[in-house]
Amino acid sequence: MKIVTFNIRCDCGVDQKNDFEFRKPYILEKLVDESPDIVCFQEVMSHMALWLNDSLPDYHIVGCGRDENLDGEQMTIAYRRNSFSLIALNNFWHSETPSVVGSRFPEQSNFPRLCTECYLVERKSKKIIRVVNTHLDHVSSAVRRKELEFVMRAIYSVSMYKESLTFLVGDLNAEPESEEMAVMKSYPDFACLTKDIGITYHGYFRDNLSSMNDHSPQIDYIFVRGNVQLKSVEKWTDVHDGVYLSDHYPVSVVVE
Repeated sequence: MKIVTFNIRCDCGVDQKNDFEFRKPYILEKLVDESPDIVCFQEVMSHMALWLNDSLPDYHIVGCGRDENLDGEQMTIAYRRNSFSLIALNNFWHSETPSVVGSRFPEQSNFPRLCTECYLVERKSKKIIRVVNTHLDHVSSAVRRKELEFVMRAIYSVSMYKESLTFLVGDLNAEPESEEMAVMKSYPDFACLTKDIGITYHGYFRDNLSSMNDHSPQIDYIFVRGNVQLKSVEKWTDVHDGVYLSDHYPVSVVVE
């Protein structure tokens, strides 16, 4: 099974030659070539979700916007139609009232944050795969810690479905040795599949915050709970005449 975390970078119109319009053909080409089973996207705007839906006929595309009207950025999950059946889908917001659309913690930045969660049945094995896709606050370390604790409590809440594997996937906006990522030490049954992969956010290498030498830490992760064998880990570092897939490197893992 190949699963990918992919902050696709919102279509903000400020990235010049890396604007979404110019990245689209390379994104599509890469997804078709790699043929992942599950892709967890972050920063997907509504029209981008429509584009994914129209461009990837072999996938179901699920998710909703984070704002009060269900517009805005999504935590979109794409899964292969022929490999999985959806049995449950849930969107919940990082807040004291997670079922209230557009809600957030008081100390959080202005943007609501949410999780998109789905339970998939792998058709071949009949096993249930749970996928939780999220994107943590971009401003405050303390808020990210609170959000990650919240997400993990949600994962450990009682479920009517008995999954064989649970994936926690996303842009956590936190380096591996940060205070907020220490939360994961309390959950030793979750293994980080993307350990020691180096830089994942590069910002198109437009400033001194990131280095072509690949020394900067990662902020994009794939964790798993369950019995898997890790076969490979790969960053998608493709660049075409200065045009990247995103301002993050997508990260792909293959597990058995």
